Amino acid sequence: MKRTARDILREKGGHMLTISSEATVYEAVSFMNQKRVGAILVVDEDNRIVGIWTERDLMRRVVEPGFDPQTDLVRNGMTSNLISAHVDATPYELYEKFVGRRIRHLLIEDFGQYVGILSAGDVMHATLQQSAEEYRNLNEMVSMEYYENWKAQAQEAER
Repeated sequence: MKRTARDILREKGGHMLTISSEATVYEAVSFMNQKRVGAILVVDEDNRIVGIWTERDLMRRVVEPGFDPQTDLVRNGMTSNLISAHVDATPYELYEKFVGRRIRHLLIEDFGQYVGILSAGDVMHATLQQSAEEYRNLNEMVSMEYYENWKAQAQEAER
C-alpha cells in the first residue's frame, strides 16, 4: 500500500502547535521545550498561519548584537516563506522536498488549507517503513514457493 502525507499525519496526530506573532522568543522557546518540538507555527491576531519559528531561527537570532529573548518578538525572526506539500504526496516525494529545500519541517495542505506539519524525522520514518514493506513484498514474490511454482510451470510448458 502506498502511504501518503495524510497517513503519516493520521499516525502521528495532525494537530499543529501555534504561538502568537506577538510572543517573545523566550516564550516560544519555553513552549517548544515543554512540547518537545523543534518548530511551532506562528499565527497573527486572526489566527492565520503567518510563519514558522524553528530551532534554526533561534540559532540565527542568538548571535545578533543586542538580541534579548525576553523582549525580542518571534515575528522578527520567524521564517515567513512557508513551504508545503499536498496531503496526497508520498513519503518519497516529501523526502525529496526536505532534501531539495534543505528544510526540517514541512506544512501539509489540503484544498488550500494547512492541515498539519511533518518533520524530516516523521518522513524519514515513513520512508523506511515504506521501503521495508516493499522489501517484504519483493521477498514474497521471489520466495522459494514462487520459484517452485515457476519451475513447475516451466517444466510443464516444455512438455
